[in-house]
Amino acid sequence: MKQGIHPDYHPVVFMDSATGFKFISGSTKTSKETIKWEDGKEYPLVRVEISSDSHPFYTGKQKFTQADGRVDRFNKKYGLTSK
Repeated sequence: MKQGIHPDYHPVVFMDSATGFKFISGSTKTSKETIKWEDGKEYPLVRVEISSDSHPFYTGKQKFTQADGRVDRFNKKYGLTSK
């Protein structure tokens, strides 16, 4: 790797704004806001709107909408059944 062209990679705490869930991960993201982590060290705090703790796919609260295809719409429109 060339020296001096890559951003600084360091541990950062990400916090879900909706649930307050926090996790630490390596990132090049920086923040003026800091937080004291469980190990007693200070880390930059980056607030995120959605994480695995609040995303509907990971929480199991996802709503599945059934989209009818063209054939099904045609059959419904003309009262045909698929037998």
